[in-house]
Amino acid sequence: MDRLIYTAMTGAKHTMGQQAAVSHNLANATSTGFRAEMHKLRAVPVQGEGLATRAFVVDASVATNFEPGAMQQTGRPLDVAVEGKGWLAVQLPDGREAYTRDGSLELSPNGVLQTRRGLPVLGDGGPITLPPDNEISIGSDGTISAMQAGGAENVVNVVGRLKLVNPPEASLVRGDDGLFRTPDGQPAPLDENARVAGGFLEGSNVSVVDQMVTMISLARQFEMQTKMLQTAEANDRAATQLLSAR
Repeated sequence: MDRLIYTAMTGAKHTMGQQAAVSHNLANATSTGFRAEMHKLRAVPVQGEGLATRAFVVDASVATNFEPGAMQQTGRPLDVAVEGKGWLAVQLPDGREAYTRDGSLELSPNGVLQTRRGLPVLGDGGPITLPPDNEISIGSDGTISAMQAGGAENVVNVVGRLKLVNPPEASLVRGDDGLFRTPDGQPAPLDENARVAGGFLEGSNVSVVDQMVTMISLARQFEMQTKMLQTAEANDRAATQLLSAR
C-alpha cells in the first residue's frame, strides 16, 4: 500500500514544482532574451532496509531551452541582439562575470554602458564608458563607435567593443537572477565569431501555446496523483475493516 503512496505523494509534490516553472516561463513570455526552463521527473529507489520496493519521484534535471527568440527591430542605438550562438558579458556587483542575451542597454549617469538592471556591460578591457554628446552605433562584431554631435562629418571614433562569448551551452548554470555563469565561475573567452545586430532586440523563446498545453497536462497529472492517494486511503480503510471483522 505504501508503495503507491510514495510514488503518488512525491509525484504530486514535484508536479507542483513543474507548474511553478511553467508559470515562471509564462510570466517571462515577453522578457527580452529570456530562455525557458524545462523540468523532467524520474523515479529513484528509496535507500534503506526493507525499502527496496519503494520509489520516490524526483525532479531529475532542470534544463534550459537555448533556442533563439524572435528578433524585434527597435531602431534604438543602444539595443543589440546576439545573432545565433553567443552571449553578452556583464559584471556582477562582486566583480565576477555573468552572461545574458538581454541587449536592452542604457547609459549610467557616469556614461558607463549597462543593462536595465544596472550591471556594467563588459568590453575587451572591462566596463565600457561612452563619451557624452556623441551618436553611438554598434557594429556586427560588437565594435562601439561614437561620432561627435555637431562635429566634423564622417569623423568616427571607436570607443570600445562588446565582449561576446560563446561557452558550451550545456555547461552554463542559470542563477536566481536569471543570468548565466560558467560552472567554475571563471570568465569565458572572447569569441571572435559571435555577432550582434544593432537596433534589434531578441524576444523570449517561450511559446505561450506550448506552455499552456504543458500547464493543462500537469494539472491532469496532479489530479491523477491525488486520486491515487485517495484510492490508497480507501484501500487501506477497506483492508482495516476486513481485518477487524475477523
